[in-house]
Amino acid sequence: MTERNQEILKLAAEYEPYIIECRRRVHTFAELAMHENKTHAFILEEIKKLGLPYEEVPTTSIIAKLDTGRPGKVLALRADIDALPLAESEENLAGPRTCHSEQAETCHACGHDAHTAMLLGAMQVLTRMKDELNGTVLFCFEEGEEPNSGIDALLAALEKYHVDLCWGIHVYAGLEENKMSIDPGPCMAGATLIDVTFHGKSGHGSRPDLAASPIFCGANFLNNLSVAFGQQIGASKTVTMGITMFHGGEVSNLIPDKARLQGSYRFFDRDEGLKALALTKKVAKDTADIHNCTAEFGPDLLGGPVVNEPECSQVAQRVIEEIMPGTIVHCEPWFAGESYRLFLERYTGVFAFLGIKNEEAGYGASHHNNRFDLNEAVLKTGAVATVRYAMEWLGR
Repeated sequence: MTERNQEILKLAAEYEPYIIECRRRVHTFAELAMHENKTHAFILEEIKKLGLPYEEVPTTSIIAKLDTGRPGKVLALRADIDALPLAESEENLAGPRTCHSEQAETCHACGHDAHTAMLLGAMQVLTRMKDELNGTVLFCFEEGEEPNSGIDALLAALEKYHVDLCWGIHVYAGLEENKMSIDPGPCMAGATLIDVTFHGKSGHGSRPDLAASPIFCGANFLNNLSVAFGQQIGASKTVTMGITMFHGGEVSNLIPDKARLQGSYRFFDRDEGLKALALTKKVAKDTADIHNCTAEFGPDLLGGPVVNEPECSQVAQRVIEEIMPGTIVHCEPWFAGESYRLFLERYTGVFAFLGIKNEEAGYGASHHNNRFDLNEAVLKTGAVATVRYAMEWLGR
């Protein structure tokens, strides 16, 4: 093993207790998107201790800058910081949690507390190793990833830094503990919102002939859509359809004047996602005509998949396997979405998955589940991978 790799491992081991403590602090704060005030203050405090210049991006995102003073590439390292509006269970899959959210209806059920802690740990190590670096490292802490409400302001703030490369990491309950996947190509799904409101004519439940029921219109739309979807979406493409809400009417004897359906499509081919969206609108309009209703659509909110750049994926796989043999594995693409896709649409880079699954110890509940828990044994691995990737591009 090279001397540099040994130094990275040594420093990561030194800072492992710090990373774990950071994760626990952020977990207890558990703040919703655009309101991560305690989390913001804590991150800022750690940046100031290192004496790094920083920029606060409205409302709670932060960019810290490690400038070596030597010419080289600009590398953006990103972590998200927000939590979910979900009540946390007292236990994970096997027993009591290590730490708990202070907020009764808010918790880190996706792993953003871990992402924040690993980036803070990497920031400590890279600052210690500054003399071995060229160029600039930007430590980007992104607010509001869950609703995609902070990414635009953060990317706008990054424009002046002329970023060359980017790196992001997400803990993953579907992957074994301390395994990492950085496969080239699409690794997380794109998504588009399904949001249709059928407007009909209200009336008494005893005389449906004098009304135009959006309830039957919506029900027929679901049947028509499922048939059209199965027949017209490419057989070689993967597009999932999840209808999650159907709301219409309030009482038993009144036909309402509108009914609303919502859900989402997930896909790895953007064109096929657009095709599914267009098909939805066509079926909705045609079904509405049959029922003497009209169809109104919400915003499309189409987001593409997260796509790893092949060369960067190969580099990441090579250097991480070199420093931590047996770490890199293949992983099937994840059907969840991520705002980090916009980083990769703008900059060359990768998004790594870090496995946390250890069912015997209680780690393995799916993300956005009240029994999801973070396996702290993986935090050092994530910090080492982040530092090693940075060193490969910026090392002197």
